[in-house]
Amino acid sequence: MSTSEEVENQQIELQLLLQAIYLKYGYDFRSYAKASVKRRILHRMTTDQFPNISAMQHRLLEDVSFFETLLLDLSINVTEMFRDPTFYLALRKEVIPLLRNYPFLKIWHAGCSSGEEVYSMAILLKEEGLYDRAQIYATDMNQVILKKARDGIFSINRLKSYTMNYQRAGGQESFSDYYNAHYDHVVMDKSLKENILFSDHNLATDGVFGEMHLIICRNVLIYFNRELQDRVFRLFAESLTLGGIMCLGSKESVRLSNISTIFDDISKEEKIYRKSLSLDKI
Repeated sequence: MSTSEEVENQQIELQLLLQAIYLKYGYDFRSYAKASVKRRILHRMTTDQFPNISAMQHRLLEDVSFFETLLLDLSINVTEMFRDPTFYLALRKEVIPLLRNYPFLKIWHAGCSSGEEVYSMAILLKEEGLYDRAQIYATDMNQVILKKARDGIFSINRLKSYTMNYQRAGGQESFSDYYNAHYDHVVMDKSLKENILFSDHNLATDGVFGEMHLIICRNVLIYFNRELQDRVFRLFAESLTLGGIMCLGSKESVRLSNISTIFDDISKEEKIYRKSLSLDKI
């Protein structure tokens, strides 16, 4: 068999595997960026010494625990507290003044991963005096990762970098006030969790979260193909109130989407957008 035939067969096997995951478990990775998905699947194939992707497919159809392992491979869980401090500075300067106009705030962290950025937002809202009137919805498709986010337990080895991020993000207190330290881990203070609801939501298949004032989805869309990105942008647009805020990651932009005109720039550098107040654009 020629190399080109092998590559073609592997691509077919990959498509069948993703289809099997969708039909068996309801998780849809078919519109994720193919290069990223393929790299993660091949890594698992090599790690577990499968001869090919078809053998892996047979295993995941028969073994739920193996599928859960593969799901962790396919989920994107790269995050940290106050990731990209300049983004949080922009939130304080450009977004918080707009949020003060609402008597009650609904905030959606889509693709929240293990929760570090959700707790970062909770801290920021507390320091700006807005936490008590906010409800934060933190969602992800992976139940294992959601449990970690809900528990709010993080390695103590990361505290130095988290503290530096917090300070660079305009932190107003001592970062140690927001967690309880143990031997090898920290637990986020329970007061930060009071207004956070963690729940399962899949951006590829699930529907609208209505009447949100702020949506944060950072460094998730870069793993989606253009079609799925457009779906998610439409989902966010339909979930936001008029004048609602959408925050993306540093390598993401709404400007290439088919609903770009719905959003006005708040910060081009930090990829913060506002849904137009003009019904003519929507």
